[in-house]
Amino acid sequence: MTVRILPLPEPETPPTPEGGLGALTTDRGNLPLDSVGVHASIAGLAAAVEVVQGFRNPFDVPLEATYVFPLPDRAAVTALRMEADDRVIEGTLKERGQARQDYSAAIAAGKRAAIAEEDRPDVFTMQVGNILPGERVTVRLALTQPLPHESSSTATFRFPLVVAPRYIPGIPLGEEAAGAGVAEDTDAVPDASRISPPVLLPGFPNPVRLSMAVDIDPSGLPLTEIHSALHVVAEDSEGECTTVRLRPGERLDRDFVLRLGFAPQESAALSLVPDETGDEGTFSLTVLPSGDVRPRPRDVVLVLDRSGSMHGWKMVAARRAAARIADTLRDEDRFAVLSFDTVIERPRDLGSGLVPGTDRNRFRAVEHLAALAARGGTEMLTPLDEACTLLADPGRDRVLVLITDGQVGNEDQILAHLALRLRGVRVHTVGIDRAVNAGFLNRLAAIGEGRCELVESEDRLDEAMEQIHHRIGAPVATGLTLHADGLEIIPDSMAPARLGALFPGVPLVLTGRFRGAPQGSVTVQGAASDGTAWRQQATRTVTKNSAATSIWARAHLRDLEDRYAIGGPPDLEHRIISTSLRFGVLCRFTAFVAVDSRVVSESGAPHQVIQPVETPDGWAAPAAAYGAASPLMAPPPLPPAGGPPPSTFAPPAPGAPGSAPRSMRPAGGAPAPAPHVSPPASRHRPAIFDDHDDCDVPDFLRDSAPPATPPYGSPGQPPTPDLDTYKQELARLLDSLRRSPNDTDHRIGRLQHEVLPALTSITERMRAHFTPDTEHLRILDSLRHALLRVTPQSPKHEVDALWTRALQTLADFVGEPANPPTRRPFWKRNT
Repeated sequence: MTVRILPLPEPETPPTPEGGLGALTTDRGNLPLDSVGVHASIAGLAAAVEVVQGFRNPFDVPLEATYVFPLPDRAAVTALRMEADDRVIEGTLKERGQARQDYSAAIAAGKRAAIAEEDRPDVFTMQVGNILPGERVTVRLALTQPLPHESSSTATFRFPLVVAPRYIPGIPLGEEAAGAGVAEDTDAVPDASRISPPVLLPGFPNPVRLSMAVDIDPSGLPLTEIHSALHVVAEDSEGECTTVRLRPGERLDRDFVLRLGFAPQESAALSLVPDETGDEGTFSLTVLPSGDVRPRPRDVVLVLDRSGSMHGWKMVAARRAAARIADTLRDEDRFAVLSFDTVIERPRDLGSGLVPGTDRNRFRAVEHLAALAARGGTEMLTPLDEACTLLADPGRDRVLVLITDGQVGNEDQILAHLALRLRGVRVHTVGIDRAVNAGFLNRLAAIGEGRCELVESEDRLDEAMEQIHHRIGAPVATGLTLHADGLEIIPDSMAPARLGALFPGVPLVLTGRFRGAPQGSVTVQGAASDGTAWRQQATRTVTKNSAATSIWARAHLRDLEDRYAIGGPPDLEHRIISTSLRFGVLCRFTAFVAVDSRVVSESGAPHQVIQPVETPDGWAAPAAAYGAASPLMAPPPLPPAGGPPPSTFAPPAPGAPGSAPRSMRPAGGAPAPAPHVSPPASRHRPAIFDDHDDCDVPDFLRDSAPPATPPYGSPGQPPTPDLDTYKQELARLLDSLRRSPNDTDHRIGRLQHEVLPALTSITERMRAHFTPDTEHLRILDSLRHALLRVTPQSPKHEVDALWTRALQTLADFVGEPANPPTRRPFWKRNT
């Protein structure tokens, strides 16, 4: 069978010489990683993938190589194999601390060993130790992954090839680094040094041979065409299988994307896959919604990332995406537009709340979007938190749309802070990048019961916006529940754990576990947009899809990990580990380790090298002063007590050319935030390249005199806050303080520049709605007055007493223990 391959156009890039500034060569050879091979076999809507990493030691001493690399965020890693000197060592999946202990002991004993760990759903670390001089070691990873549906007739195979630099907010911890990367661990990203590999500058000769082959077997599905995002060729094979190969010479600098077009399928399908034992099995349910949708009044907040990493075509695509969404709003809708970097900006004359979706207001919004340029750091938590505050009316459809490349390191912090606030709010994420942080954007959309749409080029934007338009509109059905007839579903086994809503033309895919015989049917029920009952039934089909259980286990583990990140029950860690080990799927609490039984080195201390990664396609390199290191720069140190707030404190100067220590950041610092925003430490990325093109302002939109800003609590403004609102704010402050280092100067700075301003803002707002003798207001006011006495000369015992009092007061206010039991960070485990 011959299928049409439709490559997307390549961006124009200037030629680079075969060598240049930042080329990381040595007099003994090149870098340790010299090849990456990916072979995927797609059968229907699932793929089995083998990733082969080749390491070579160019030094004259034993080598330990570290490689930070991406994998698809939905992929289940099910096996590891190490090959060296005609020996094959199969990896074993173990609890992460135990795996590290085994690996460290093997390296100290002079044995070859390899360990693979997950640091994010789509970021992994491979370490291979005691590679002898001139020797080559090959590590093979086996994966299974689903092909996500983008619509009823399109599925996508996406394979990331580079970990892009990520913005790291927060205050440096001052502890031993968790990893070997160039970013310093902070209170917001405690494992920043594990996800920040150094970055090659342009001009460095292609250091890694990349090969990619994808065998596509429709398995009975009516495959119509294949869209490719890289230059590929199609080769006819036997029967129905088509093979797609990547052309030679490509670099690991962007995602590899294949979109498979299928003819529309049936509206509901239930697949049952019994285990070999026959006692249990895995089910997969796909529901394609149909029916008319009756629009309801919506509250929509568009949150647009305009940070430095969004320069160039990404900024243009983001502006256009936001403008098109604004253009779909109706008069009965209300909306707000928040653009952010280290500060938040809004369209002029639209006030600070929600405004009706009139022609005039939409014009102001599009006018604001057209003028945006990329700059600054990615302080994402504050604008998302503000969006949740705006979306507080439960009587309307509440929609939050985030448009970003997702390149932040504090994903867990953002999810933990927003999890409760997003109840009742649908979150749709639009990821714009050729090396997008898909793991985070999918997690955020899942918690918000929405969808994630990925855009890798301007040519893809029109198609993506059509999908987004459907998803931010009224859903076909909400309040979904699953009812089984004759099939015993194991409780709390479904992934995703929350069903969310059904949107026109967007399939809903659920997986889970069942007990007993593979029989019966499943019905999905909910409420249609007009308020009537909605239901769809699927009858069973029994299959022998061996990948189904691994795909379910990966999705289920990801749900459990997210629950852990937002503060799950104490037994959740044990449940995650036992699930990972039982089903043989890697997660953040486990690791694959392979240890050779033969001693090959007597030194016990191999030379350590971390493999630099490519500059992502569409990004410019870090400035020359940064040499071969990453553009991720560490935050400035906390200012002296009594000094300016962290966000305006002067940054340190860059270090020597050719390297970038963790403490380095670009000269100039970040712009001071506007008064309504007070992020912790902030950080710039270097400029990528200049914008081109602008958003067009629709001709039919007309300007008019701005209306007076309505009073607080009136239509178009947030409702009057209650105690729960203040509890949420103080809970986030409490969580930040609990992660602070035990240092007197640091505590003085945090009390003066974080706690005191927060309490001042909250008590002022509370006085507008509560009487002065309200107990909660009196307690917070008392703490605020006590903090006014803190000075840089305050003795340590007074500072410690005030710190303890602040923790206890905030904990009492939000109803939590002041010092809850701490959990071991899984990225720092050694035992």
